[in-house]
Amino acid sequence: MRKQILVAIGVLAGALIGVQAAQAKMQTYYDNGLKKFVSYDVQAVMARGAQARGTSYTPIPRETVAYDGPYSAGTIVVNTKERRLYYVMDGGKALKYGIGVGREGFTWQGTDRISRKAEWPGWTPPAVMIEREKAKGRILPAYMKGGIKNPLGARALYIGARIYRIHGSNEPWTIGQAVSSGCIRLTNDDITDLYDRVKVGTKVVVLN
Repeated sequence: MRKQILVAIGVLAGALIGVQAAQAKMQTYYDNGLKKFVSYDVQAVMARGAQARGTSYTPIPRETVAYDGPYSAGTIVVNTKERRLYYVMDGGKALKYGIGVGREGFTWQGTDRISRKAEWPGWTPPAVMIEREKAKGRILPAYMKGGIKNPLGARALYIGARIYRIHGSNEPWTIGQAVSSGCIRLTNDDITDLYDRVKVGTKVVVLN
């Protein structure tokens, strides 16, 4: 009897671990537009992307670091070469995020302000991007509604009147690489964290 009880406990413990592991893969956000929670399997998304590219995925952890640069607290500083974004805080500290940046020929630099914030934003590809991709045989939609398949991800921070944004991504394995058409991309978890910290009018400095 005792042996059977121990076996049963072991099976139950294994089941609980399996449930916890499954839950750990899920990432959930509340979509204000849809008025419901949206979840997706992060590890599965990453694995599909890595498999398609024949690469492995290593997440870049968000971290608090010392900061003694020239920019004041509340400023977003994008270091394109380093492929990191810093959100400057008080007390000589900054939050450091891994980012994906513009590929060769699509990098830029400048200073601007956050002009708009959007949760699960829709995507309207610029006309020049539609034509460029069409020449490659890829047809982009005129508009894509927000959601987990949208390349802008869970949140977007619009930079002045520019076509570039700081946004999430449905391709988290690209973080740390130069792959975009000029936008700054973060994981959905990181952009949600940053989004909650900044306001419209926040200063953005992009260093190239």
